[in-house]
Amino acid sequence: MWRLKIAEGGGPWLRTKNNHIGRQVWEFDPSLGTPEEIAEVERAREEFRKNRFEKKHSSDLLMRLQFSMENPLEMDFPIIKLQDHEDVTEEAVMTSLRRAISRISTLQAHDGHWPGDYGGPMFLLPGLNKDGGWGLHIEGTSTMFGTALTYVILRLLGEGSDGGDGAMEKGRNWILDHGSATAITSWGKMWLCVLGVFDWSGINPLPPEMWLLPYFIPVHPGRMWCHCRMVYLPMSYIYGKRFVGPITPTVVSLKTELYNIPYDQIDWNRARNECAKEDLYYPHPLIQDILWASLHKIVEPILMHWPGNKLREKAINTAMQHIHYEDENTRYICIGPVNKVLNMLCCWIEEPNSEAFKLHLPRVSDYLWVAEDGMKMQGYNGSQLWDTAFTVQAIISTNLSEEFGPTLKKAHEFVKNTQVLEDCPGDLNSWYRHISKGAWPFSTADHGWPISDCTAEGLKAALLLSKISPEIVGYQIDGRKLYDAVNVILSLMNQDGGFATYELTRSYAWLEVCRIEAYRLVWAIFNPTETLADVVIDYPYVECTSAAIQALTSFKKLYPGHRREEIDNCIAKSAHFIEKIQQSDGSWYGSWGICFTYGIWFGVKGLVAAGRTYESSSCIRKACNFLLSKQLASGGWGESYLSCQDKVYTNLEGNKTHAVNTGWAMLALIDAEQEAMGVFNRNCMSSYSAYRNIFPIWALGEFRSRALCRKNN
Repeated sequence: MWRLKIAEGGGPWLRTKNNHIGRQVWEFDPSLGTPEEIAEVERAREEFRKNRFEKKHSSDLLMRLQFSMENPLEMDFPIIKLQDHEDVTEEAVMTSLRRAISRISTLQAHDGHWPGDYGGPMFLLPGLNKDGGWGLHIEGTSTMFGTALTYVILRLLGEGSDGGDGAMEKGRNWILDHGSATAITSWGKMWLCVLGVFDWSGINPLPPEMWLLPYFIPVHPGRMWCHCRMVYLPMSYIYGKRFVGPITPTVVSLKTELYNIPYDQIDWNRARNECAKEDLYYPHPLIQDILWASLHKIVEPILMHWPGNKLREKAINTAMQHIHYEDENTRYICIGPVNKVLNMLCCWIEEPNSEAFKLHLPRVSDYLWVAEDGMKMQGYNGSQLWDTAFTVQAIISTNLSEEFGPTLKKAHEFVKNTQVLEDCPGDLNSWYRHISKGAWPFSTADHGWPISDCTAEGLKAALLLSKISPEIVGYQIDGRKLYDAVNVILSLMNQDGGFATYELTRSYAWLEVCRIEAYRLVWAIFNPTETLADVVIDYPYVECTSAAIQALTSFKKLYPGHRREEIDNCIAKSAHFIEKIQQSDGSWYGSWGICFTYGIWFGVKGLVAAGRTYESSSCIRKACNFLLSKQLASGGWGESYLSCQDKVYTNLEGNKTHAVNTGWAMLALIDAEQEAMGVFNRNCMSSYSAYRNIFPIWALGEFRSRALCRKNN
């Protein structure tokens, strides 16, 4: 039986900054579990299997089963169900809140965070669609990227070409019917090359020499968004090495299974730019195809032979130095799952018995999550700090802090223990890193990458907790650490007042004066992916900008004398940025949640924190009108992931409501004093399993303390 282990580590190959606080790892123990418990797990799996095409997300039932045994709860509060004609009373709201917070408290780990499923991207570990293929993400239709890689993975795991109760044959037929594996995306081509079932001449160049360019060159990798930079860094090393793994009988067989024509007859030059229409969310512009052809036909032959190969060797060594720096400063977790496995492969290529490779191995488990839908690789090593900061704010909004003091006290300790306490070593500019001392990460301190909105939400949570008696929630965080957090936030504001995610938007002033969409167009020329948009540069977002405004506004109320002029200037410029990027219909596009309801919540909340009101701000009025125009007949909101990829507000199928979208909409309207989920790179969805617990509580808490109490008074 599977068991979730929290904040555990040990042994010579695991490094940590804070005794592994926040680490969540699933471990299988064949001796664990009673027959009744094992049967309950199997029932959950079977129920998911039967309904997997209708209900595609897990409910984290394995974790909930474990926590129900570790943290048993006797619920004394009745379930509140109001009829359409009944008024919402304070008693009904308070009963629902106490019931919900009691339940969410049982899902808190002993180190103070809330574990949960952060899966979703299917190219990490996917699941089957009805048509026999696999998609880019849980909700998505089948793609060549998802289908070809999954088919290959299953074959490598020992599944026969006709196994899986017909699933393998259906998957293979899908691949062949849609152009064969030559039509896989560039990331897929790279992995198939490594395996030995695709020729390196059939992939567009990934020259490691990019890392030798002077930084003033606009396309220098150091100017890329860090996730993009950290993926193409190891890819360029592997490409420079032209590495191919051992050719096994399975690999030989795959060369015939994946293609419509014999392997030795494939036109690899043509294959370089082939991409199935199902995958082509972001087509390459002509100028990029010309660039790839020039590199492939002219530059690469020079770099593959003497004396050009001397430059190639230097570039490969430089790339490997950057890979080791990333590994060391994330305790071998790495910034995300894609570069994690790529970096690990690079270390193995460099030296299979190296210490670096051995340090990578135990950290693979940090990305794996188990639920009733099976095992998946998460989009990060978790969302521990992010979810905890939101949960703290949600509980405190209910004015029930004293009743749930133990829950908040554990969360407070986690927030304090997860702050990043030092910058990465060495010359940060030479490693293209931003300062991190005082920041909060998305997940754990061992991961350590600083993020603007995570720092802001961590600071907001710490400040709220500092207002509560230490006898209830423990002693507040040291003021100097709060100053460090403010310093990180201020350092991340771009010239236009906007905030990106991990770093400043690294571009020239002549580009920054362009409108955002024109700016995106310039950099889109260099986006080599076919399935993801806005991956090359760290753009400013309404969510990050709003979070920064909120955090700084809360901070200056408690510490009015600290860097007041800088903080006021930042708030003013950032509020203007939010107003500037609002769309003409009153909405904001949410880039890190679904989608317009999420963006509007942040947009309104940021403007209100900056001092705008419904009466004084036309932006807030337009945003409220947009939200109210999307309210369903049932009273709630339900927004589909299609809003993200199509950039047009789209209801869930059947006009169903969703508790999380409804929570965001309510919070925005309440903030504006009007009565009344996750995504990345526009086309790839993530599962924030904790959101369904957090935002209904938060919305009801704000409704009770602000709207309902105001009405009663």
